[in-house]
Amino acid sequence: MSPTRFASEHKWIYWGAIVILVGLLVTGLIRYSAFKRTDETADKAQQLSQDLVKAGYPAPDQETVERLLGTDGGQVCEAPGNALKEALYRIQQLSTGTGGPGNRPVIADTKAVEVERIVLQVYCPDQVDDFDDAIDDLKTDDTVRR
Repeated sequence: MSPTRFASEHKWIYWGAIVILVGLLVTGLIRYSAFKRTDETADKAQQLSQDLVKAGYPAPDQETVERLLGTDGGQVCEAPGNALKEALYRIQQLSTGTGGPGNRPVIADTKAVEVERIVLQVYCPDQVDDFDDAIDDLKTDDTVRR
């Protein structure tokens, strides 16, 4: 059997290999671009860690911060004041487990608000004023014992 005859009879092998290689290439490029860590991501995560430590909080895991917040702050910067109020409201509902007269308000811990403000200052400083306006009526105190 001559090589040209073999190649012409088995073109599907070549085409199949080409399709598989192109598919792997495209998948690799998509995954690489989705998970690559940029210098900006690392710089912002490092800045956040430094600011948190300076404020007296433990430093978070750098890789986790980079994945969660990226370069734009992710979910934290979308609607910061509303997200915090919603979270505190859900905590309140879960804490007493009752409705009506058995339901008691929860006073948010000051540290929760401080940490979110620090994150906003690093990732989306233009949102800090909106955040402060949104939480103006939120009562906070040192409620978590350390």
